[in-house]
Amino acid sequence: MDPNQTIGARIKILRHEKHLTLKVLSDRTGLSVGFLSQIERGISSIAVDSLSKIATCLGVPLSTFFDTDAPDMLDPVVHSFSLHRSMVSPQIIRSVLSHNTLDFDFLPHHYLLMPFSDPDTLAPEMYTHSGEEFVYVLTGIVSLWLENTKYTLYPGDSIQIHSNQPHNWANNTNKVAEILSINYPNPFKSDQQDSVIH
Repeated sequence: MDPNQTIGARIKILRHEKHLTLKVLSDRTGLSVGFLSQIERGISSIAVDSLSKIATCLGVPLSTFFDTDAPDMLDPVVHSFSLHRSMVSPQIIRSVLSHNTLDFDFLPHHYLLMPFSDPDTLAPEMYTHSGEEFVYVLTGIVSLWLENTKYTLYPGDSIQIHSNQPHNWANNTNKVAEILSINYPNPFKSDQQDSVIH
């Protein structure tokens, strides 16, 4: 099953188990009813930050929405040949650069950003969440929106932001781009401590 469909189906099942309407879930997460409906039907992708809000609202760990294979804990090295890649959207492929997502305070990702269409596209949907993040461009050219400003990052460029600032990034070129992204706090670790809304 497509990862988006798997995540959407699990959200819908848990929401019904909690006897929550889409409107209530929308009010508690700040995500629109239309967007949540698309997520549940598997026709839209969702960022980890937004999925973390849903997990908190539903009172489950973020890892509930992912199929995780038990890693070889005897080898702490994440080898490039064994990276598990997951499709966030048709344009974004993500790899978590850690064997153990629960023991560390920050979470490193590698992203492949597929060529997009229009370099003059409007800003994508902006995200906010708690914590901080760091983005380093490995290859290609990445457009990054922060607040009301669009920045262009080239290989070797980096940016560190407070994640409560509205932000997002995309590849609007005709070549693949790669970025290293580090998030703090680690959403997989923090959801163990903060799994319900108070």
